[in-house]
Amino acid sequence: MTTQDETAPGVNQKRGRQLSLLTPSGHLTLGNLLGALRPMRDAAATADCFYGISDLHAMTTPHDPAQLSARRAEVAALMLASGLDPHEATLLVQSRVPAHSELLYLLECTASMGETGRMIQYKEKGRGRTDTRVSLFTYPILMAADILLYRAAEVPVGDDQRQHVEFARELAQRFNHRYGEVFTVPRVVTPQVAARVMDLSDPTSKMSKSTESPAGSLYLLDPPEVVRRKVSRAVTDSRGVVAYDRDAQPGITNLIDIASACTGETPADIVAAHATYGGLKGAVADAVIATLEPIQKAYAELSPGEVDEVFAEGSQRAAEAAAPVIDAAKRATGL
Repeated sequence: MTTQDETAPGVNQKRGRQLSLLTPSGHLTLGNLLGALRPMRDAAATADCFYGISDLHAMTTPHDPAQLSARRAEVAALMLASGLDPHEATLLVQSRVPAHSELLYLLECTASMGETGRMIQYKEKGRGRTDTRVSLFTYPILMAADILLYRAAEVPVGDDQRQHVEFARELAQRFNHRYGEVFTVPRVVTPQVAARVMDLSDPTSKMSKSTESPAGSLYLLDPPEVVRRKVSRAVTDSRGVVAYDRDAQPGITNLIDIASACTGETPADIVAAHATYGGLKGAVADAVIATLEPIQKAYAELSPGEVDEVFAEGSQRAAEAAAPVIDAAKRATGL
């Protein structure tokens, strides 16, 4: 989830405000690096960026507390190891900024059961099950709170998140109509296409940090031998020809995309350089290992105390930025 603000007062020293949160629902993957962390790092040089860990979102389904804590710590360290600079961006933990939960409740008093019942997460994971957590039902409202809390004007999202942003727009408009102008109504914009890394075992599905089949995901902390094994076992086809054809050869195309994103070479260059699937897979493994090596080195050199300090300071700055918004929302509703 990423948001941008071109109008919020006091943040125009840079190009505008962006907010992006990563949910610690699993180990971060190569897809997270290429599609999220790298663009976040690059944007921080020119935009007023708030980047964080949406640990509250990881509690919408059954979870182990110790595992959640460990994954949050891992994601925090990997954000730093991937190049996010705490001097360029505000790095926060969602649960450490109380305004997120406060605004959730105010927006729950604005949303309806019918709206949240139509949201994709609830329909796919919880509808009709008596053990479904209420938090899964209200998850889209918390996401709306995340978006609206920082008065962002634009929200670049892919198609899988468009419904949530449209919902945030509806809630903002309804709240403003009932109680007065408090929130900026965000606009959905189509972001520049980032690297789209697919699952090695199922190249028709995105590589996921929460997959039940880790063999198809390349994790940022996978050692070289694991990377080589996973890439060597990646699904291809029986054609035996290295070609860039997403419909006819999704597995090979995915490997070409990964090599291209890691090396900067064009897909055409990758195709021209490799005549066999084995040669392509070897090159992909080399490229991924070279990409992950500096991140893993930086990760190993970070101390837990250093990481905690960075995110504690960032969470405090985020709380200060959010305070005027939550105060205005509470006053508007009579609290």
